[in-house]
Amino acid sequence: MPLADLMAEARARDAADPLAPFRARVIRPEGRIPLDGHSLGLLPRTTPARLARVAEEEWGQGLIASWNRAGWIEAPARIGARIAPLIGAAPEEVTVCDSVSVNLFKLAVAALRLRPGRRVLLLEAGDFPTDHHVAESAARLMGAEVRAVARDGIADALGPEVALLLLSHVSYRTAAVHDMAALTAAAHAAGALILWDLSHSTGAVEVDLGDADMAVGCGYKHLLGGPGAPAFAFVAWRHQAALDQPIAGWMGHAEPFAFEADYAPAPGVRRLLAGTPPILALAALEEGVALVAEAGPARLAAKARALGDVLIAGLEAIGCPDLRLVSPRTGRGAHVTFAHRHAWPLVRALDAAGVTGDFRAPDCVRLGVSPLGLSFMDVVRAAEILEEVLASGAHLRPEYRAVRAVT
Repeated sequence: MPLADLMAEARARDAADPLAPFRARVIRPEGRIPLDGHSLGLLPRTTPARLARVAEEEWGQGLIASWNRAGWIEAPARIGARIAPLIGAAPEEVTVCDSVSVNLFKLAVAALRLRPGRRVLLLEAGDFPTDHHVAESAARLMGAEVRAVARDGIADALGPEVALLLLSHVSYRTAAVHDMAALTAAAHAAGALILWDLSHSTGAVEVDLGDADMAVGCGYKHLLGGPGAPAFAFVAWRHQAALDQPIAGWMGHAEPFAFEADYAPAPGVRRLLAGTPPILALAALEEGVALVAEAGPARLAAKARALGDVLIAGLEAIGCPDLRLVSPRTGRGAHVTFAHRHAWPLVRALDAAGVTGDFRAPDCVRLGVSPLGLSFMDVVRAAEILEEVLASGAHLRPEYRAVRAVT
């Protein structure tokens, strides 16, 4: 379909979009099309005032009394309970703490302790590097080993020696989505536990953890919690009483204010806590989670799929033989990846033209289609700008090709 026809279709879709009012409830950089929400979500309009209130009133005036009066001490559980419906979990199975990497480490070690005699952590080859790094560290600590297998060989690699299967639900590179129910069942049939990384899922893809054992997810992408926002962790009810995580901090103690020398883990998922909760960061995350929860996971997922479909149609309408779609057409998360031999300078040229995406080595451009802050017109216009950049050769300018930086 030509881009002009796609633009007319986008206008009609935007007019009928039930999430259209939410675009006014986030802050967008003026003059830009932000296709990077899969990396850092937009700022909810309520967040600056919330942070000011927490800083000036709760901290400035309330001081330590705010741990109780302002509900600071309850924030990890309270926000976890708001996230739970977004991932198909019970409120008492989710808490907010630390980072994805720290939570992965805690749960990987705990999983090995729950499966004594099994010494293998199984991962998908090419999954997000942090997941591999953390798994290797946990394995060294526990005298285990990490095995990474191709995507189509995961089920066959599940054997009696596997303690834990660790997978990203949505691929950070291609946006391909795993069949969560099928792989969870396969892991359990082999006697293994499963740990899902929901970093590219929560808030953009429908998630039902079902019989899953454990999960982690990040707060700064589709949950709009801001840069470095705290992560969340899920542990199924049936594992909580036996969960032995390796970072025994005072906030995970059964009686943290008894100041006992010996450690006694808190009941339930609260035992995953370690240090003092970061209240300012939690306040920002709570605003983002509230907005996402109001929009609803089903509506968000449906719009993300539709935005991705329109973007793919726009890329194909350009008709450039150097563009190759990497993402699947179906079973896709909230970003679209395509390959181009000049991917890095192309990302920089797009940025100069007002479209923010990102680059993944060696030759991939990722364009996020976060459903809360984008319109269908946005993604078609991004395709038009891409066509203009390619036609003009702007991406071949020396200033865009020279230095590769973090994006």
